[in-house]
Amino acid sequence: MECDRLWTNARIATCAPGRAGLGMIGDGAIATANGRIVWCGSRAEQPAGLVAGDTIDCAGRLITPGLIDCHTHLIFAGDRSGEFARRLAGETYAEIARGGGGIVASMRATRAATEAELKNSAAKRLSAWKAEGVTTIEIKSGYGLDEATELRMLAAARALEAEAAMRVRATYLGAHAIPPDLTREAYLGLICDRMIPRIAEQSLADAVDGFCESIAFAPDEIARVFTAAQAHGLKVKLHADQLSDLGGAALAARFAALSADHLEYASASGIATMASANTIAVLLPGAYYVLRETRMPPVDAMRSTGCAIAIGSDCNPGTSPILSLRLSAHMACVFFGLTLEEAWLGITRNAAMALGVSAETGTIEAGKSCDLAIWDEDDPASVLGWIGPAPLHRRILKGFDA
Repeated sequence: MECDRLWTNARIATCAPGRAGLGMIGDGAIATANGRIVWCGSRAEQPAGLVAGDTIDCAGRLITPGLIDCHTHLIFAGDRSGEFARRLAGETYAEIARGGGGIVASMRATRAATEAELKNSAAKRLSAWKAEGVTTIEIKSGYGLDEATELRMLAAARALEAEAAMRVRATYLGAHAIPPDLTREAYLGLICDRMIPRIAEQSLADAVDGFCESIAFAPDEIARVFTAAQAHGLKVKLHADQLSDLGGAALAARFAALSADHLEYASASGIATMASANTIAVLLPGAYYVLRETRMPPVDAMRSTGCAIAIGSDCNPGTSPILSLRLSAHMACVFFGLTLEEAWLGITRNAAMALGVSAETGTIEAGKSCDLAIWDEDDPASVLGWIGPAPLHRRILKGFDA
């Protein structure tokens, strides 16, 4: 067997299904060809005749799949740090939103920005994810709330994928809030009858998202958006049950959504329907922390029903101004009681499923893209246990340093 590169003398957390825990290989190696993994296993089981063009001694370092952030609002303009002070003074997220802050405040600033400005500011933020070994990231629109700006945001996300050495999944989040210049019915018509068909035709998004909440869209309105999305071949995701239980978890499952995200108020029955539909539960501890919430998502119900758990940063300018997926995973352990194994799978294998890219990345297995994080540590606990700069040695995307 010939390969381009052989990564050897490493501790490998494959995160592969069918292996116990994180699928650890104590003294392992990874062979790649044309950017894909062709073999992974113990060095003692290395295939006879394996010839590598380049052999890299990892000196006992830990290798994990490249990390995956499956929920971000990375592209936006403006600053909402003043809302932090308002929340400290006692205002709630809903009160700030009803007073013209929140999403609508970001809308005004984002509408005034050019595509280049949106892309360049997002690229600066994206460097924080690269420094943490992230190789795949989801980026939502949703701060334009009009045709021109939403298209600019999605075009900027596509441009970042081409220019930033990062696998990007773009999500159209038109159903984020009602813009002040349109009625509910007019805006829903714009989303369903014009935006979704145009976005699908131009391949500007991989999925469609919505915010199902009392301050945003009702379940029947989200169902209308999802029906339009699926009619045009787009997958769906949902911001669900963050502030109240509107049945968002069950709604997401009804449409076989890739994921339902937040879920603090989701019912046990809603989680059970998600498990049956293979809809991933995405936990967003950053928003929980920033909003000083006290209601935790029903993690025990997720475990008992077999509903897979992923973790996202929810990076956004107001309710989760966090540029660290590692910190988000750390907080999921501390606040929500996730185990170390659950946290690691939540930012690798399960996060890939939440984005519909598990056939390509998220685990270290033959046939997958060679997306790796190589750490200056030999223990997965050390990578997530510390808060601060990541102990990253090398980030590998499609087989090459990135």
